Amino acid sequence: MDSSKPAQVVKGVVEAAVEKVGDVLTPDVPGAPGSAPPSLDEPTAPHGPLPPKDEQGAPDTRTPTGAETGVPKIAKGQQGAYLTTANGARLRDTDHSLKAGPRGPVLLQDHHLREKIMHFDHERIPERVVHARGAGAHGVFVANGAAEKVTRAGFLKKGRETPVFVRFSTVLGSRGSADTVRDTRGFATKFYTDEGTFDLVGNNMPVFFIQDAIKFPDIIHAGKPHPDREIPQAQSAHDTFWDFVSLHTEAQHHTIWNMSDRGIPRSYRTMEGFGVHTFRLVDDAGATVLVKFHWKPKLGVHSLEWEEAQLINGIDPDFHRRDLYDAIEAGAYPEWELGIQVFPDTPEETFAGIDLLDPTKIVPEELAPVQPIGTLTLNRTPRNFFAETEQVAFHLGHLPPGIDVTNDPLLQGRLFSYLDTQLTRLGGPNFPQIPINRPHADVNDMLRDGFHQQAVHAGVAPYRPNSLDGGNPFPAGDREHAFVDVPVTVAEAPKVRAAPASFDDHFSQVRLFWTSMSPVEKEHIVRAYTFELGKCYHQAIKERQLQCLANIDPVLCEQVATGLGLPAPQPTVPLAEVQPSPALSQVGREWPADGRMVGIVVDADGDLDDVGEVRRAVFAAGMVPLLIAAHGGTVGGLPVQRTFATARSVEFDAVLLAGAPAPAPDALPARDAKAGAAGSPTVDPRVLLLVEEAWRHAKAIGAWGAGAEVLRQTGVAGSPGVVTGGSGAEALESVRRLMAAHRVWERFPASVA
Repeated sequence: MDSSKPAQVVKGVVEAAVEKVGDVLTPDVPGAPGSAPPSLDEPTAPHGPLPPKDEQGAPDTRTPTGAETGVPKIAKGQQGAYLTTANGARLRDTDHSLKAGPRGPVLLQDHHLREKIMHFDHERIPERVVHARGAGAHGVFVANGAAEKVTRAGFLKKGRETPVFVRFSTVLGSRGSADTVRDTRGFATKFYTDEGTFDLVGNNMPVFFIQDAIKFPDIIHAGKPHPDREIPQAQSAHDTFWDFVSLHTEAQHHTIWNMSDRGIPRSYRTMEGFGVHTFRLVDDAGATVLVKFHWKPKLGVHSLEWEEAQLINGIDPDFHRRDLYDAIEAGAYPEWELGIQVFPDTPEETFAGIDLLDPTKIVPEELAPVQPIGTLTLNRTPRNFFAETEQVAFHLGHLPPGIDVTNDPLLQGRLFSYLDTQLTRLGGPNFPQIPINRPHADVNDMLRDGFHQQAVHAGVAPYRPNSLDGGNPFPAGDREHAFVDVPVTVAEAPKVRAAPASFDDHFSQVRLFWTSMSPVEKEHIVRAYTFELGKCYHQAIKERQLQCLANIDPVLCEQVATGLGLPAPQPTVPLAEVQPSPALSQVGREWPADGRMVGIVVDADGDLDDVGEVRRAVFAAGMVPLLIAAHGGTVGGLPVQRTFATARSVEFDAVLLAGAPAPAPDALPARDAKAGAAGSPTVDPRVLLLVEEAWRHAKAIGAWGAGAEVLRQTGVAGSPGVVTGGSGAEALESVRRLMAAHRVWERFPASVA
């Protein structure tokens, strides 16, 4: 596969993974739940476990102390053809308890019942306090060598390949919450380097709500559901959140990022990641620089429309994890460039007047460009969600030689908290021995015993110094690439509970973000603030937050105040003079359409000559076509993936109309609420609704032949981003060009400059 176009083919386009449907060869669309199709009848001939699906991966088969075992990864799965106890005894029956006669009481001696129920009763572990809902994937990181001049970290040397596991997540919601809520997303990457594990634990926003970790319980308690009613779930549109951020104004910068389109990403694949904090890199000579880490998606940064996100939460609450796993299965491997902003390591630890230890501040890329140092590719889905995604444990103190921390007070607190939380979640201190957490480097830590100890330690002297074990383990030096605690000079100062004066500026960078947005992005920010504050009960909280907005920008404040029906206050601080940063905007560039979903509406009674060709062309462009018809099965020999009853515009990035299907037999309001359109349309009302929604959400729409009638009946014909072609190929090509910009925002002119 061409590394410059990682998803330009879907499983080798048409050459691989094809199925015969009628007379047409069609590549698979992703989403099959198992590795083999099920039989109609219950299978009865014994055989071993089915192999995993092609796209599924698993942690390396290593010992608890990091040694390679050489056994295949599948060895960690179930073995044998027969049902057994946990200790391997084969069982005749698992449907009936052992009783004193068919109608008698269950006997206490039923060890199989006891074992089965005992395990079921304890198969859940506490969910994460934050970042509870997540999705993970395996991949590889390849360094380009650009970082060699600033760090001794071996995994960043040119051409070095390092296995990784990445977990994406939302912050506020529970494990059962929806994916497309307005929230910050976690972007945590575990690098299994041969010098020890490196965990880069970041977010999709480069700043955080607070400057000091001691406030972390406060912001999370404010953002979580109210403690009396346990509502609302997974959202910030409520009084306690806005009460806190309007009183604690250092939170305003992160808040405006949340209120922007960054708060509702289209996909994990189109989401930036940031290390948030400033780190220190050490080279072979001991020289140091300060850096900030950035993940740049190859597909660009792209978000959902707010109404679209709300619809998805009801239609498919697993939208983001489904999108990630389907893309990997389809061969549209998500890719990011890892980059660093590099700053001199000065005693002041500032750059261009910006305090690098303040996690509520960014350094604009125009002042310090992001230098690419390697590429991350996710190419395997987990084989077992619990064993891998749920049990993976990250910690900012997992650092390889060449990377060190700084005195950022939020980072310092996280260094304590991340280890502490694993004790409750994973049952003890030996969580690094869980397969997904096992390092790919030798471990000789002298950390003995404890809950869930899986290593079998040898030797009699778990202490240093010793002679009984021949002195092993020995301390390492620079020649052995030992970790370096940089000997930073700590200034003489009294012990105080205080922050430096440079932390006091809470509004200038918020204004920088606002002024850097395009008009359409500003409209979305106004809408988000208006919606969220409109959900608050207390008037005083709304008025207090409006005062914060007045200190950011008068136009922003006035527009939100108008939506709330309140007067706009005057600023209480001078408005900062800022230089906009174009890098903060998501709009104005073009990106590959790899892995995007294209819905194709077909009419079973219409002209289907072009549909097969268009479908193949969509696959060949690295996208996934989903045929939408009145019924399931096949139409014209082509497989139907969605029906008018099951399809909704929100799962498609673009819509193509190959026909104007008449109302189907199930287009009845009593059977499908989407069929409740007014009047008596000649086109199925659910198709009209699909097109109207796609148009409303600024998506590209194309039609050819009879499909143009749908555009006429919906009234969208001729508007920006709605195209027709003389053939399916022409319509697809026009739509594909429009998709490069993600959305057709010119369809809705903004009122805010």
